[in-house]
Amino acid sequence: MKKHNLPKGYLFFVVFLFNLPQISGKEIILKSPGGIIETAVQIKDDIRFSVKYENIPVIEGASLLLQLQNETLGRTPKLTGTKKHRINKDIQPAFPLKFSRIRNCYEAAEFSFKDNYAIEMRIYDDGIAYRFKTNKKDTITVLNEPVSINFPENTQAYLQLSNSFKTAYEEPYKKMPLEEWKEEDQLSTLPILLTTPSGHSIFFSETDLVDYPCMFLKGSSAAAICSAFPQAPLEFTDEGDRSVKITQTAPYIAKTNGVRTFPWRYLYFSKQDKDLLKNTMGSRLAGESLIDDISWIRPGQVSWEWWNDASPYGPDVNFTAGYNLDTYKYYIDFASKYGVKYILMDEGWALDTKDPYTPNPKVDVHEIIAYGKKKNVDVILWLTWLTVEKNFSLFERFNEWGVAGVKIDFMDRSDQWMVNFYERVAKEAAKNKLLVNFHGSFKPAGLEYRYPNVISYEGVRGMEQMGGCTPDNSILFPMIRNAAGAMDYTPGAMINMQPEVYSACRPNAASIGTRAYQLALYIIFESPLQMLADNPSLYYQNDDCTRFITDVPTTWDETIPLEARTGDYIILAKRKGEKWFIGGITGNSDAGYTFNIDLYFLSPGKRYKMTSFEDGINAPRQAMDYRRNIQEVTNEMTIPVRMVRNGGWSAVLE
Repeated sequence: MKKHNLPKGYLFFVVFLFNLPQISGKEIILKSPGGIIETAVQIKDDIRFSVKYENIPVIEGASLLLQLQNETLGRTPKLTGTKKHRINKDIQPAFPLKFSRIRNCYEAAEFSFKDNYAIEMRIYDDGIAYRFKTNKKDTITVLNEPVSINFPENTQAYLQLSNSFKTAYEEPYKKMPLEEWKEEDQLSTLPILLTTPSGHSIFFSETDLVDYPCMFLKGSSAAAICSAFPQAPLEFTDEGDRSVKITQTAPYIAKTNGVRTFPWRYLYFSKQDKDLLKNTMGSRLAGESLIDDISWIRPGQVSWEWWNDASPYGPDVNFTAGYNLDTYKYYIDFASKYGVKYILMDEGWALDTKDPYTPNPKVDVHEIIAYGKKKNVDVILWLTWLTVEKNFSLFERFNEWGVAGVKIDFMDRSDQWMVNFYERVAKEAAKNKLLVNFHGSFKPAGLEYRYPNVISYEGVRGMEQMGGCTPDNSILFPMIRNAAGAMDYTPGAMINMQPEVYSACRPNAASIGTRAYQLALYIIFESPLQMLADNPSLYYQNDDCTRFITDVPTTWDETIPLEARTGDYIILAKRKGEKWFIGGITGNSDAGYTFNIDLYFLSPGKRYKMTSFEDGINAPRQAMDYRRNIQEVTNEMTIPVRMVRNGGWSAVLE
């Protein structure tokens, strides 16, 4: 077993041990290494904590319980000991989305209680995390994990609300006062974002999710959130080729090993909106990789045929386009020309969606794989999760075929059974050296660190929603959904429209937002496996845009937020090696925005060629309008950045 995120020479820690007698009615104060965050843990009739950020209350009380079949951990707790220690080390994510090196510095405490359980907490300068630990014999049955967190009055919340636990996490975000969210209203998925009257932002999610259901949230008619969990399913019946109907559920949320750690619940705090773009809590809480050799896992871009309905056209297309051999070879030729590592063959490559072993003869997947190998382009195959579950030997077969990875779709659930399905897939795929891209999925929750071949997730209202995917919703993704981990949004539209004139469908798929907005998404939205969703014919016709897109990396060494206001605009700079990229996007503000961006982050004494793409003068009405500019810049300069409504700005500096 190899731990990829712990390089040699960067581990420093001090351990303080305090073994206390049985105590109740105690308050313990924990402070972050820089003293920015103070957490007060109260152990009385139950276990609660409150948090101050720079001496301002941001959490005014949180209660923690774990309800098992025959006991409730956290009720009338008897503290038997406390261990405290400090960690200060560097970690290196296998596939970094923001930083190739992350400082992981925190104060940790573990509170042990009678009845063989503990609560572990970590206090960072920008966040806190906690989790239950149990040391019980045999299997335990978890009935519920009641969590209630109180925030200051008049806190606002950004929520992704769902009618039930059956969800693909694709609902649009809704902003509302927390007090207006009632217990009987819709559930919210994780992650969520809250803003307090003091101007602080709070991001809340979970990670290290193993053999346990995802947490959902519900309101309480106060400035508070409460937990909710899907019950464990017991019996199913098939419901078509890609889903099942749960016909019986258990009166519990999980049956699991009695000796274990439970998922981390974590909160990230910021006093400026742009600091939300630096959130690395998921990486800092990550467990060890269970894959010793990850050299075969290759991040990169993907040419995808579904969104544009496999419809290349033009003078170089002298064949009938569609889901067939000639069309896929055309996609491979396109990918090879621009250095795109993969093509994705979506629904239709197999003769029947229920049979993953019999290719569609019109497609001839074996010839396509062989043709791609000659062109240095690998193939990823789409499958429904139900077909995978009924044919688990397909991973070995696909490895024999030379397939590079799988896109698995339509899970639409996050109960304990389905969470375990994700892990079984990741493990079997890793054994056969296959990448995994989960669609119809819940958000990233730690599996991608234990199995780095889980290279991306959907779980977002992405561009495949066509007119239902709007910049005023997508502008929130870097601060909420993408902050939880990789996000397969599928950008790259070359037909662009403003919302009031939007009208499009496949094969002439189009996006809402300007052309410059689409280019900037490749810098701002994070995924080690990043799609080019549009038609190769349109990419050829827009060669300048295509060359820019395919030059953008899918992993990064450094991220510097420059400007941001939640729900309105984002501008950030990212570095890969010696190259810098700047991306900016806006929401649906009629006025647009103009900024003067300081290039202080460039190396002193060096001159850079900056190639930029900006909204054209007519982009507020004709979203296809853009301008490409080339100029020389240094770190002593400021540059103007102008973006229209639903607009964007992007640049490469080299």
